[in-house]
Amino acid sequence: MKWIVVLSLVVFSECLVTIPLTKIKSMRENLRGKNLLKNYLERHPYRLSYKFLQKQPGPGIPFEPMSNYLDLSYIGTIRIGTPPQEFRVIFDTGSADLWVPSIYCSSQACAKHNVFNPWLSSTFRKTAQPITLSYGSGIVKGFLGYDTVQIGGLVDVSQAFGLSHTESIQSLEHGDFDGILGLSYPNIALQGATPVFDNLWKQGLISQKLFAFYLSSHEKEGSVVMFGGVDPSYYKGDLKWVPVTKPGYWQIAIDSISVNEKVIACEGGCQAVVDTGTALLFGPKDHTLNILKIINAQITNTGEYSVDCNTTNTLPDVVFTISGSKYPVPATAYIQEVDSDICYSSFESTSFDLDLWILGDVFLRLYFTVFDREHDRIGLAPVVSV
Repeated sequence: MKWIVVLSLVVFSECLVTIPLTKIKSMRENLRGKNLLKNYLERHPYRLSYKFLQKQPGPGIPFEPMSNYLDLSYIGTIRIGTPPQEFRVIFDTGSADLWVPSIYCSSQACAKHNVFNPWLSSTFRKTAQPITLSYGSGIVKGFLGYDTVQIGGLVDVSQAFGLSHTESIQSLEHGDFDGILGLSYPNIALQGATPVFDNLWKQGLISQKLFAFYLSSHEKEGSVVMFGGVDPSYYKGDLKWVPVTKPGYWQIAIDSISVNEKVIACEGGCQAVVDTGTALLFGPKDHTLNILKIINAQITNTGEYSVDCNTTNTLPDVVFTISGSKYPVPATAYIQEVDSDICYSSFESTSFDLDLWILGDVFLRLYFTVFDREHDRIGLAPVVSV
């Protein structure tokens, strides 16, 4: 039996391609440091419903519901075109498409980021298809094109991607990323666009139809996304598999959420989306307010919830029970220490009336996560310190 387990791990990691991710300062931190956060949050409250309810901006307009990227802090490098042009992107399991700024964009956000110049690429193919990418706080408009995309050692030919010409979102000016690379299911992709991961599989560039994330909690370097296999050195014990309940987003069922063995949310079960494109832990308003009350969090003038940093070690774990297994999230994970005397809660309320939770990077930093498209399932295991 021991040899069977060892052999299975060897096969599982065969032809593995690992892409390093860098931890950067989030847009929230940048806005807070410039005393712009309060104004931004007042003008643009969280609207994750744009993402998970897929509200259309208008008939006939290609549309992609986008994430809340205010708190994201992990980016990777890709290259587009021949010769290649380099971009820093968020690898996002909560959207399906790839987009980057283009030379046609005159918005202030584009001026501060790398932009794609199709005239410099011999392999670029333009289309007349417009795209509209909708955020809760604005929109990105552009058009669809095709070109070669390099992700590590993987060379994805004739990949559809969006080239922005308008980015009417103030917060993008303060983000240290250029664009987004979506990793969710193709049924939520832009019309006529095959997602990057699906092309990698169709072109025979990966040996298994899965990818995985390891997100480092503290170090700037060390985080990775891996394609086509799994490296077991990043996690402890065995992967526990959870079926995807609704292909599109990576949606799963939660049994319950408890504190001190008492169910405080999701009684009788609820749904959750596992999303690398969301940094925090989002849930229904009543349930998140209940958790905030338990940890004695106080609302601030920016609308965020703060806690006494000296109490972090005394606060309870919040335990997510999924497919019969318990996944504790300790206070050291859900409390963000900004300064020695300023700490914020990572629990936030969704803006729609559904019993839906979003498990973002706060959860993923604790649990190595495999996204298995072949079997429509997610694998979870405690991370090791790398």
